[in-house]
Amino acid sequence: QVQLVESGGGLVQAGGSLRLSCVASGSIFSAYTMGWFRQAPGKEREFVAAITWTGTYTYSIDSVKGRFTISRDNAKNTVYLQMNSLKPEDTAVYYCAIRNIPTITKNVADFDSWGQGTQVTVSS
Repeated sequence: QVQLVESGGGLVQAGGSLRLSCVASGSIFSAYTMGWFRQAPGKEREFVAAITWTGTYTYSIDSVKGRFTISRDNAKNTVYLQMNSLKPEDTAVYYCAIRNIPTITKNVADFDSWGQGTQVTVSS
């Protein structure tokens, strides 16, 4: 079993920044992909970004490119999502997820474990 704990969410004005963190613990495979998803009220969970084990490959959706950056520290089993130039439409609960296969995917069903989520609210 893998446990994921997110932190760093909060309330911020449009144009502001937040840094989300997600710490993984438990039975972690030696190589894995980590991702960030978000879910706004009344909407489906949406892929935001993912990063491979080595950090060599990252992928993010067009709406956050140039504003959000995903990174990881394997020594700490932690993945980060630096969010700059936040917009009201970024408001959602943000979840981190782990995939025990070292390839990137955008599909919710392809991730094996999930955190509880952290709320991000961007006011206009």
